[in-house]
Amino acid sequence: MRQNETGRIRILALLELLDELTDEEHPLSSQELIGLLQEQGISTGRKTVYRDVSALRAHGFEILFSRKPKAGFFLAERRFELPEVRLLMDAVQAAPFLTEKKTAELMRKLSGLMSRTQAGETAGKTHMNLRPKYDNEEIYYTIDAISRAVAQKKKISFLYRRHVIRGNRIVREEGRRFVISPYALIWDSDKYYLAGNYEKYNDVSVYRLDRIKHAEITARAARPFQEVSGYRDRFDAEDYAAKTFHLYHGELQTVVLRCADEALEPLLDKFGGNLKISERENGFFCVRVKVFAGEGLVEWLLQYGDRICVLAPQKLRDQVAERVRCIGKAYGF
Repeated sequence: MRQNETGRIRILALLELLDELTDEEHPLSSQELIGLLQEQGISTGRKTVYRDVSALRAHGFEILFSRKPKAGFFLAERRFELPEVRLLMDAVQAAPFLTEKKTAELMRKLSGLMSRTQAGETAGKTHMNLRPKYDNEEIYYTIDAISRAVAQKKKISFLYRRHVIRGNRIVREEGRRFVISPYALIWDSDKYYLAGNYEKYNDVSVYRLDRIKHAEITARAARPFQEVSGYRDRFDAEDYAAKTFHLYHGELQTVVLRCADEALEPLLDKFGGNLKISERENGFFCVRVKVFAGEGLVEWLLQYGDRICVLAPQKLRDQVAERVRCIGKAYGF
């Protein structure tokens, strides 16, 4: 094997060892690195290790020499910091639309962004109340197909599954086929959605990705989002998600709410920190928010009881009141 090719293989093997086995708490000495390289059939010496480390540093790899807890080299800068990898791993574990198989695959790949010791120490550190994982193994293909359809401004066709009760059994049906003009993918409340227009209607609807099967890009041009929404330059998925509740659609309205002080945190969680507070007295305050006033908003309001009350518009106030009456009737009040 030619000398320059041997040198490239040796340097790459050295980088792989530093990447997999070292961190600030676990450096490797030059002698340890020589031994590990020899196990791979690569002959080297102390001066060569130092020269290869210098070459890697010259190409942007931050390899430091430490004397504590022992003398040795370690890879100091990685593509992701340890807390960043932890956040990504927690998100993968918590995402119910990822199957058990896909979750395990992603966790293995994310572990590769850390040293082997860090990966072992990280395993099982976060304890979450995890929801059951869905079983749709097509989720990656669906995400890819929708993303390409959005970029190409083409309609997408898919089967939309649903569950029904037959006798005493819950049965999953393959559902019916939809043809949608896709605008965006939205992650909301641990679910992944497609936002788009169903050609029968003049609005934006959402479809859960875990229920989508056999997604195919069609040759038909997608309907422009400007025709079915208030957006002009681009479909603002972030704004759309912020103004909907559980991604139920409705009429865009200005809603006036009277809220107890202890309801401030849920309001900030939903609407962000730009709330304009008015008429504050006796532990209550009023806010005006612009939202899609539909079924999702009614359900969101009901969970807060008398801590959040609709003052306007009257139609929405009547909807909430009617739902409260129905609940009372169901419980015999």
